[in-house]
Amino acid sequence: MLNVDTNTLLYQVPGGMLSNLISQLKQAGKEDKYYDVLAEIPRVREDFGYPPLVTPSQIVGTQAVMNIIFGERYKNFPKESRAMLRGEYGKLPGTVNEEVRAKAGIKPEDVITCRPADLIEPELPKYREQYKGLARSEEDVSPSRSSPAGGGEVHQAAQHAPSARPALHQPLEHAEKVERHVAPLSRKKSNERPK
Repeated sequence: MLNVDTNTLLYQVPGGMLSNLISQLKQAGKEDKYYDVLAEIPRVREDFGYPPLVTPSQIVGTQAVMNIIFGERYKNFPKESRAMLRGEYGKLPGTVNEEVRAKAGIKPEDVITCRPADLIEPELPKYREQYKGLARSEEDVSPSRSSPAGGGEVHQAAQHAPSARPALHQPLEHAEKVERHVAPLSRKKSNERPK
């Protein structure tokens, strides 16, 4: 059982991250290294440029676990750590340790210094052209609805309908045949307690 530890002010680890760290250590058979990992997290966080411990917290936590498990700091980097150090998740609030970045195999010229989304080619014009005979609205053309990776209805309809324009938003044929069974409302008075 874990006890109250005032060092949590130093560690600053969110609760959800703690359970993930414990799980990772159990999988590696290194539960005894829990406090070593907690002490390692602030160091990793500093080296990574102080990312907020919200979504990136798992990246920092996983790196701290790996540093402790491998017995050497930054012997191994998961792809998410490399992505963070490269700038793929945006500019970090602090200064990244350049030695750590180099150890991750990231050259200074490979660091993203702009808004990462600006490096992505616009896809909407491509989808507008590709599905102009099938899409009924701008929403039907969005990549999540029209790309095969997104499992999009427009893409599926284009694959299965030889020439007819698909009816994307019609109810299922059998919908009216499905019977609905609803449990009757309880007749108990609100002040009665279940036995």
